[in-house]
Amino acid sequence: MNLDEIRELILLLDQTSIAELEVQKDDYKIILRKSLAYNDNQVSHVSTPLSTSKLIPQEVADEAQNDRIVAVHAPMVGTFYNASSPDAKPFVQIGDHVSQGQTLCILEAMKLMNEIKAEFDGTIVDTAVGNSEAIEYDQVLFLIEKD
Repeated sequence: MNLDEIRELILLLDQTSIAELEVQKDDYKIILRKSLAYNDNQVSHVSTPLSTSKLIPQEVADEAQNDRIVAVHAPMVGTFYNASSPDAKPFVQIGDHVSQGQTLCILEAMKLMNEIKAEFDGTIVDTAVGNSEAIEYDQVLFLIEKD
């Protein structure tokens, strides 16, 4: 599945009343969901320059990956949300133990809410992004120490 096919699926979902779309092709599986938790009346989108956001330098993230600490990278460009709604408690905080499959955050891209889930059990060591911040592709979101 290539990026153009994924974009086409996102546009298709955005133009319909379908709330969730799941597609499996070869070794890839993609699940796209529209979330009703956020809408323009509930969230004021705040864009911050990337230079002022709390970024973990790539060298630090790469060095951390050599040990038991693994960096979780953004799979897309979008807006980072640490909770399911503005008044909900964050999915995870520094020091929290996470299990494989547990939701870490939501990335909004093209009005679609994409849950980012833990790929292994571990403990949150650092959060590199603040709520409602604009993020770039492959930006470090979290550092997690594997169990």
